[in-house]
Amino acid sequence: MATDACKTNRIKINDKNVKPSYLVRVGERVNVYKEGFNLTFEVVALINKRVSATLAQPCYKNLTPEEELNKYKDWFIGKGAPERREKGAGRPTKRERREIDDFKDDYMLWDDDLDG
Repeated sequence: MATDACKTNRIKINDKNVKPSYLVRVGERVNVYKEGFNLTFEVVALINKRVSATLAQPCYKNLTPEEELNKYKDWFIGKGAPERREKGAGRPTKRERREIDDFKDDYMLWDDDLDG
């Protein structure tokens, strides 16, 4: 995944396109273009091996501008997981489908009332 991002020039370090084999150094600024969002990070420390995201967090500073973070939050709102049915329940009946649609319509009207 990261290799593909480097090859398509979606990763820049200090405003220069980099190859997947580039060795990152402390203090460098990494720009990532991902799904329409421009994220910016600064390398604070290096890690010798792969670790979980929680252990990696102290090793970088998120320098992404606030408006870009808000853009992500605005895009993500309302994009929850699709509905799930119990295994073996099959497709919803016409009556169940109407109930689901009514529930969604009521929720969207309620959500619009909160915005305005």
